Amino acid sequence: MSEVLRLEHVSKSFGSKDVLKDINFSVKSGEIIGYIGSNGAGKTTTIKLILGLIEDYEGDVFIFGEKVKGQFEYKKRIGYVPEVSDMYDNLTAHEYLSFIGMLYGIGENKAVTKGKEMMSVFGIDDAINGRIHTYSKGMRQKLSIITGMLHNPDILFLDEPLGGIDANSVLVFKEVLKNLKEEGKTIFYSSHILEVVEKLSDRILLINEGKIVIDGTMVDVMSRQSDSSLESIFNDVTGFHDHEALAKKFTDAFMS
Repeated sequence: MSEVLRLEHVSKSFGSKDVLKDINFSVKSGEIIGYIGSNGAGKTTTIKLILGLIEDYEGDVFIFGEKVKGQFEYKKRIGYVPEVSDMYDNLTAHEYLSFIGMLYGIGENKAVTKGKEMMSVFGIDDAINGRIHTYSKGMRQKLSIITGMLHNPDILFLDEPLGGIDANSVLVFKEVLKNLKEEGKTIFYSSHILEVVEKLSDRILLINEGKIVIDGTMVDVMSRQSDSSLESIFNDVTGFHDHEALAKKFTDAFMS
């Protein structure tokens, strides 16, 4: 498998806060990477650097062997599904699919035909002529997934992609990711839902306080740690062991 993504000594600060601290890793084609960490650990910042949405940083990011700083051509080969998508709410889904098709040069008719078929898988194709502002959160997120994948990208970046989506569609989406892996696609998956990450990922990257503290396959990670689940490993590495006490405190306040 060839290398498709590499970060070398990447650091990023916002004011006096160091968000990323000398990040180094590489990704090969066909891998599903589970990128996990606590809120504020630097996950979304990492993804935005790779996507070229943040350019003021130290170090280098390479995609398909080329530095991304100042480059745009590589973006035709990557897809992005954020946790919350900014969409043109007054457009219908049909119009929005046409617009995305024009952006990626795949043709309006093909984009709409392809998009409607993908919408049917998620059970929302009957709303293709509805204004996006009328969509529920789950419907918007499904449309975001579809438009992020519409142009058949070689690398797909997913940043908490399942928010608001019903359980059946989550099951379908997990199978979609498995199918894409079999087709040789690379998937960079950032999520707080550790159970999904554990089941899908070939490899785990755990970032804590801006540093990569675990990098390995699920088998390697499990063999090196004494814990039996990714959730337990995550809690050990991040030093979070207060969930039971905090839950009791919350319950006591609720019941008072």
